[in-house]
Amino acid sequence: MNKTLLASLISSTLIITSVNTYAENYSAKLRLLETSDIHANVMDYDYYKSKPDITIGLARTASLINQARNEVDNVLLVDNGDLLQGSPMGDFIASEFKQGREFTLHPSYKAMNLLDYEVGNIGNHEFNYGLRFLEKAIQGANFPYINANVYCQSDCWQDKKEGDNLFTPYLIKTTDIIDNEGVKRTINIGYIGFVPPQILQWDKQNLNGKVTVKGIVETAQKFIPEMQAAGADLIIAIPHSGIGSSENPNNVHAENATYALTTVEGIDAIMFGHSHSVFPSQQFSEIPNVNIEKGLINGIPAVMPGRWGDNLGVIDFNLTYRDNKWVVIDAKSESRQIFKRDKQGAKVALVDADKRIHEAVAKDHKGTLAFVNAPIGKADNDMYSFLTLVQDDPTVQIVSDAQLRYITTQVAASDNSDLKGLPILSAAAPFKAGGRHSTASDVDAYVEVAKGDLTYKNAADLYLYPNTVVALKITGEQLKDWLECSANQFNQIDANSNKPQYLINWKDHRTYNFDVIDGVSYKVDVTQPSKFNGDCTVVNPDAQRIVDLTYHNGQGIALTGDALMQQDFIIATNNYRAFGGKFAGTGSEYVVMEQPDTNRDVLSAYITAETNNKGVVDPSADNNWDFLDIKTDTTLDVRFETQDSELADRFITENAQRRLTKRSQPDSLGFAVYNIDLKAQ
Repeated sequence: MNKTLLASLISSTLIITSVNTYAENYSAKLRLLETSDIHANVMDYDYYKSKPDITIGLARTASLINQARNEVDNVLLVDNGDLLQGSPMGDFIASEFKQGREFTLHPSYKAMNLLDYEVGNIGNHEFNYGLRFLEKAIQGANFPYINANVYCQSDCWQDKKEGDNLFTPYLIKTTDIIDNEGVKRTINIGYIGFVPPQILQWDKQNLNGKVTVKGIVETAQKFIPEMQAAGADLIIAIPHSGIGSSENPNNVHAENATYALTTVEGIDAIMFGHSHSVFPSQQFSEIPNVNIEKGLINGIPAVMPGRWGDNLGVIDFNLTYRDNKWVVIDAKSESRQIFKRDKQGAKVALVDADKRIHEAVAKDHKGTLAFVNAPIGKADNDMYSFLTLVQDDPTVQIVSDAQLRYITTQVAASDNSDLKGLPILSAAAPFKAGGRHSTASDVDAYVEVAKGDLTYKNAADLYLYPNTVVALKITGEQLKDWLECSANQFNQIDANSNKPQYLINWKDHRTYNFDVIDGVSYKVDVTQPSKFNGDCTVVNPDAQRIVDLTYHNGQGIALTGDALMQQDFIIATNNYRAFGGKFAGTGSEYVVMEQPDTNRDVLSAYITAETNNKGVVDPSADNNWDFLDIKTDTTLDVRFETQDSELADRFITENAQRRLTKRSQPDSLGFAVYNIDLKAQ
């Protein structure tokens, strides 16, 4: 009997152990979805061209979201930020708010509240309209917001005190999932968000004295261990930040810090944005320890879904629960497009719009149409930015002219005697000039304002951002270095090579950092190396690309050389550039005039004033800059990319300052490729 009882007990124990072991080990699949950089493009509609657009819009991304949810059991959706600003609809809502007609629910949340988001992160452009607007807007979200690196300094919301996180730094949500056997389980998912520290410079007028910001990586190193200790099984970082440097990942103040975040222990996935690019893609294939096939950076799954809703980010996890914890067995990321281009380059929709979103924002769409179609004047020339990276351009010229007129008037009315009599210049850059040449959507990112009657949408097309006008006082030496950094827009051309050479430096220089400075004339010698990199850090101290720099005072006197280097100038620009501290002569210590008026409103007022006085505004470029002719006996093959369209072809034929020849085939993204003759004409 004892032996029988013992055998029975052993058998029971084995059964119990077997059951417990089975219960303690199970697997599940989990899918994370990400939207990012929607920039108030809720509708699949181009307000600048007044027609539907299949390449943009959360209304179409929503259909991708619905498809992705139908494919697997466990799906969670997050937003990375830069949601509230960037389209005419966003400007319309902000304008209504500014005029005291407060919205009850921002159209972005009318749409997003239909899509069951888990959490949203704060992007840098969320601060563009001020903290009060931001507070009002996010109150309408039916999902929580996170940000870990912005801190209250004073006059904050919701009883926040100095030193408190302005937002909830992270969340840990107990989430039901279905395992691979169909059994409901739970997993604690932690979400943490970040924004570039540079918001203090970019939105100084809205944030100065109100918040402080810490570095992305140092903040992650503080909070990730807290999240682990609090029971997070899976930690998802949502930085509004590009990939950044693989060579210097420990830069505390880095704007783009995703690569660095992959080195912070405890992060299981990164859903990033800000750079308006797509990851994984071949664009990033040369970065060390990046697996493009699986979408991994240093072994960590990561995804970045373009901009304006043109892509949806997807990360798929295979998880196992063992030893009383969830373990990531495998992961893979991808980005899904809302459209593609066929072999002929035509755009083909991959999804239809979600009609629920159209209906939800119908009233706001109607209001936006009325807002952007308000008349402001008339132009006597077309303003297209197809050539803006290779010659002086009307889309930049008219902005520069408006800033120059405005600051000249403000200086004349100022009681600051130190500014009287100083030469006044104006710096402006192309905001829509092929995007970042990184996605198929970028080929449409050009200013297209035809001559004739102009409306507010045209001003918004010409000036994309809600920046404000600022004036700086700089020296001629700083002026030259400002232009030297701007000239990093161009790759160095070998005058002795007959191989194909591409002129535009898409990789390391953003087109919105290609400042043209009016009031002086100059040439760019692209056979020389760039003195600065894209961050305006000196890389070749002795390099001199800017030549023949001259200031003409209008009275027959020209300043060049040492005389110009020692001359003080006032330069009109925007708050983003003025307070950024990146270019020579920028930073708060150089600011001499900070105006509340936006550059776009100044542009609109200029167009109206010119139309009233002269019947039309003339945006013609004054051609104050050009490339220095290359003297060589070698047959050069220098190329640049621009839009491939009949409109672009016609404009280029009629307006090219140099000999341009269109090549027979567009590039892989659908851009037309032209040869440009840089030899002596």
